[in-house]
Amino acid sequence: MERTYIMLKPDALQRGIAGEILARIERKGYRITRMKTMQLDEPILREHYAHIADKPFFPSTVDYMTNGPVLAMIVEGENVIQGMRTLMGPTRNEDALPGTIRGDFASSTTYNVIHGSDAPESAEAEIRRFFGEV
Repeated sequence: MERTYIMLKPDALQRGIAGEILARIERKGYRITRMKTMQLDEPILREHYAHIADKPFFPSTVDYMTNGPVLAMIVEGENVIQGMRTLMGPTRNEDALPGTIRGDFASSTTYNVIHGSDAPESAEAEIRRFFGEV
């Protein structure tokens, strides 16, 4: 059984759409095995977004991600990493088709309501970062 890290971003919680997103994950047949709300800070975001920490838009990403709580989850299932990537849709909301989470709910590429690990290695690193376990 594969597992991945999924995070509903502050806009998902602020807009009251977390329940709909959770229902989509469960209807797909995946199990949410751990879940907690967290208030993120800049140090954890620098680690999580190390690949964009030197970009000019990083400060606005920090503002967005610290502007409210997130919902952190460990999700398990057969081929869950790729399955969740498909369910979420592409990061750029212009590319996200209707029927995907981002296609239905993202208001921009920045405000895209959800994050999901992109590979087994990043899933394990993100689970360790946000849940302290492997």
